[in-house]
Amino acid sequence: MGTKKKSWKEERIRRDQIDKYLNADGSDFINDVLIESQIRDNVNPDPQKVRDIIAKSMAVETLSPQEAATLLNVEDPQLWKEMEEAAGLIKQKVYDNRIVTFAPLYLSTSCVNNCLYCGLRSDNQSVTRGILSIDEVKREIEVLAGTIGHKRLIIVYGEHPQSDVDYMAETMEAIYGVKAKVKNGYSSIRRVNVNAAPLPIEYLSRLNQIGIGTYQVFQETYHKKTYSTVHPSNTLKGDYRWRLYCMHRALEAGIDDVGIGALFGLYEWKFEVMALLYHAIELETKFGIGPHTISFPRLEPADNTPFNQSSAHRVSDEDFRKIVTMIRLAVPYTGMILTARENAQMRKSLIPCGVTQTDASSKIGLGAYNSYDGPEQVANRQQFILGDTRSLDEVVRELALMGHITSFCTAGYRCGRTGQCIMDLLRTGAEGKFCKLNAVITYREWLDDFASEETKSVGEQIIKNEIEEVKCTNPKVFEMFMDYYRRTAEGERDLYF
Repeated sequence: MGTKKKSWKEERIRRDQIDKYLNADGSDFINDVLIESQIRDNVNPDPQKVRDIIAKSMAVETLSPQEAATLLNVEDPQLWKEMEEAAGLIKQKVYDNRIVTFAPLYLSTSCVNNCLYCGLRSDNQSVTRGILSIDEVKREIEVLAGTIGHKRLIIVYGEHPQSDVDYMAETMEAIYGVKAKVKNGYSSIRRVNVNAAPLPIEYLSRLNQIGIGTYQVFQETYHKKTYSTVHPSNTLKGDYRWRLYCMHRALEAGIDDVGIGALFGLYEWKFEVMALLYHAIELETKFGIGPHTISFPRLEPADNTPFNQSSAHRVSDEDFRKIVTMIRLAVPYTGMILTARENAQMRKSLIPCGVTQTDASSKIGLGAYNSYDGPEQVANRQQFILGDTRSLDEVVRELALMGHITSFCTAGYRCGRTGQCIMDLLRTGAEGKFCKLNAVITYREWLDDFASEETKSVGEQIIKNEIEEVKCTNPKVFEMFMDYYRRTAEGERDLYF
């Protein structure tokens, strides 16, 4: 097995699939010295300059690094308040009042990497290792789709020969194939997003043919010295550039929805925000398509992982709020994912700052959706400890009370509204209005099939408000929309525009 694993590691990284994307001088698009100087050189920004930059964000234009550095240096609480308000308005303009929900599903906990901050690192002997069989995967989907009512997943794989592309392909096909019985026919997972290690182009092409949703890989930290410190050089993840250019390979392979992110708490947060912007600009420049989503997880406790308690760059709640606001302003078109790493109160407070997606009913232990009846967590079976284990029903109800409709829609992906198409719709603000129709229909579907009476009661008012809005803002399709809505209320499923 040792020889086999070594051969697998040696063949994993394709140097030619890195070098082809480098700058002419052999450098990559993250210049640590430049980013640090831009942050340092834009202190004490003029308030009018700040407001001019906010206006650019409001026009759904990606900020330049200099503009982002200016906003990052704002100290005036009033200006930060204006920035937060603008972030909320941008989200409303681009995505309307919709919040997309999903669930994470861990399929393997074996990993060849040894990241200092990760509970699943190879040196951690206290964690329980495993890989779900196909039957076990199907049983997890029966709960996720048939009992809870999720339509989207982010499936997570450790980097290991046992969970390589063959296993990934087989599990994706199995997930899409499950039809869980509910009172109105059946329920299924309609979009499978993937969080996995960087892959070669040919592997990514294979997953694209199966129907991968968003391919999500986080750089963790863009700061090169810090990256090398927390990712040992003798591991696959120790190769900074193989990871940095994974989205280039994905786009070349035909996967046109990609998700980037940083693990905040490994290095200085302002640097990471700037680097995420540089990554977005790089993708826009080379492929005409920026990141479909940006994630911003914070470092959380993990079993037998002391590094997470001692990091010198842990992010306060106040600064985390600034991070969320800044990402919305810097890359105004992107989807923004706030995860259950954060506690319920924190998540509620951050939603108005521009968040578009969040998970619920989340369990990250291997096989946990079948193993645990309640929200309990088992530290030695998880990558880290979650902050919010509320049910999807509770989250949907809270969002409704805040005036948000939970969207279970996946129509755009199945109709080809991805990549450049979706980017154009987002930048013009047309996407929010278009997806309103499908959001209402799928909300009706979920309320009838899965909601508690308390949540359904609150949701009915949201439905009423949304129908009135469609009638006023989209009269040309209102008759067809109401036909789809009535058919859904009568028990038909998976109708969409």
